[in-house]
Amino acid sequence: MRADARKNYDRLLAVANVVVTEEGADASLRDIARRADVGLGTMYRRFPTREALLEALLRTNFDELAAKAAALESADQAGGALVAWLRDFVACADNYRGVIAAMVAAIEDPESALHASCTAMKAAGARLLARAQAAGAARTDIDSTDLYALGAALAWVGDQPAFASRADHLFDIITGAILTTRP
Repeated sequence: MRADARKNYDRLLAVANVVVTEEGADASLRDIARRADVGLGTMYRRFPTREALLEALLRTNFDELAAKAAALESADQAGGALVAWLRDFVACADNYRGVIAAMVAAIEDPESALHASCTAMKAAGARLLARAQAAGAARTDIDSTDLYALGAALAWVGDQPAFASRADHLFDIITGAILTTRP
């Protein structure tokens, strides 16, 4: 990538991070381009769809979550490792209000720019869940789809002003329902 193209890409991503954090996943792409001081054509050359932009914003966080999941796979307490990862997953989704709808849709759509990242997150959670189940620390009647759905639901709760203050309490209730023993 040429130096000026890289500079535009980095500036768009930095501005998009700010705007999407402030306004949510449905933030105006035109506003992002304007605030980055680039034309809308430049914006669409770098990020042809909203999903492509969201994928670029989430990729770093998702890569960090995948690395954390790999590290947690050898943690002493399998149940505690699962809960720690789920908390980080929910926090990552909470960074960008409204992104959870795109993440959930992407799981079912292999053509989505977010599909690979989201399925990697689901797989990371699946490994931690299977480990916790094998250790007898988590219920065996839930699977990775259930875990992803519960994480998505908890992230959705954080997006709702009327429920946001209850998010930690609800997280504890949900993880208490998943685990057979408390970490």
